[in-house]
Amino acid sequence: MMQTDYLKLIDEYKDEMIETLCELVRIKSVEEEPVEVPEKGLLPFGAGVQEAFEYMLVRGSADGFETENVDNYGGHIEFGGYELDGEGNIIGTSDEIMGILGHLDVVPEGELSGWDFGPYEGVVKDGKVYGRGTDDDKGATLAAYFAMKALKDSGFVPAKKVRLILGLDEETNWNGMRYYLSKVKKPDFGFTPDADFPAINGEKGTLVFEIAKKFGKNVNKGLELRSISGGSAPNVVADFARAVVRDDISGNYDKIKELAIAFRNETGYKLAVKGIGKSLEITAGGVSAHGATPWVGLNAVSVLMMFLGRLDIVNEDAAEFVEFYNKYIAFETDGTSIGCGFSDEQSGKLVFNIGMIEMDAKAVRLTVNVRYPVTVDADAVYDGMMPVLNKYNLGVIKEKDMKPIYMEPDSPFITTLMDVYRKHTGDTESKPLVIGGGTYAKACEGIVAFGPLFPGEPEYAHQPNECIKIENLVLAAKIYADAIYRLTKAE
Repeated sequence: MMQTDYLKLIDEYKDEMIETLCELVRIKSVEEEPVEVPEKGLLPFGAGVQEAFEYMLVRGSADGFETENVDNYGGHIEFGGYELDGEGNIIGTSDEIMGILGHLDVVPEGELSGWDFGPYEGVVKDGKVYGRGTDDDKGATLAAYFAMKALKDSGFVPAKKVRLILGLDEETNWNGMRYYLSKVKKPDFGFTPDADFPAINGEKGTLVFEIAKKFGKNVNKGLELRSISGGSAPNVVADFARAVVRDDISGNYDKIKELAIAFRNETGYKLAVKGIGKSLEITAGGVSAHGATPWVGLNAVSVLMMFLGRLDIVNEDAAEFVEFYNKYIAFETDGTSIGCGFSDEQSGKLVFNIGMIEMDAKAVRLTVNVRYPVTVDADAVYDGMMPVLNKYNLGVIKEKDMKPIYMEPDSPFITTLMDVYRKHTGDTESKPLVIGGGTYAKACEGIVAFGPLFPGEPEYAHQPNECIKIENLVLAAKIYADAIYRLTKAE
């Protein structure tokens, strides 16, 4: 069939795409503890993620695709890989695989006060679909799925296998993708629909680590900082933080309440104080955002620490940590003050995000998510911070290091993706990008990130009121369909 046929089909699938996305959003697929279920076995990422996974596999099978579930750690939906003769008869098969790596898990919803709709309701309003995962990454995964469906339903037979790989713990540890790729043949090339258009030719390295310290016993009397907590995930800007203080001498918190009022008036930040028994609870509000773009949000941990720095805290270790935070981190997002403010021509500045904090009388653990430039390595980041950390007797607990990737912007693969994007958008100005976000492009060689966020569009991933424009969802599906066609058609 002619190329325009499958593009017309995508327009016809519009209502079906919207309803499918709403149904998928209504499944709360935040990773949970593993659970054993009769007849299904181990669900490594919890019941919600499994439900979303099974939803897609059932959908794929019903639409005539081949599907595979690899021990509930991941799976795929695929078609094609056939060689045809002049009459359209199958005369051979191909082992070459074009992979499209999406994911069905989502980050937690955060504070509900920031949402105009329920994060798992799948609401359609004003030309948008709202809900957690609409942007990252259920909407884009479905755009790729409907691109495949339109191609298949149009009669197109790819000369290479087209495989939509369903990741299940992309937002956390990638254990599912590693397991899946250890059991099946890895794709030879492809893309992950989990970033930006026009095309991503590089990604900064990603680190997750904790800055930690054990505290000595406090022997001083007065205003004691007893606990701090905040944040929901390393790769999300913390939108809520809480501290508890207690004054064992006066038990009077009027001065702190006055300071809180002055702080709010001075900064405009959200800060509240409330008595709880003989203690005082201090809460700070921020604005969540993706950890790759923390400047888009406002870190509630930094708001809280700024205020705590104005109090006369008597437990020395806790007070010293507050001092360290405000002096070397604060609201900075490029790591300059702490000693790792690296930058390069290819990928720009390092990105430094505070994701979570936990502190009690015994210790503090601050979870940090860093995106480092493509010409830098993890050792340079850690070595850069150590003079400051040693000064405060702070240790580092290393948790994750995902190496940067880089593909030349004029490579044939990137050029093809750029050509397809330009054909559908008319945008000849935008250039390939290097981003701070860490996508499944790092899971295996030959993969780059490609869409779904268009240039100039606001970023909603990991934020309240996450949404995707319906027109952009449809356009992304058309771009993906043409990319698949160009990259898998018979020569």
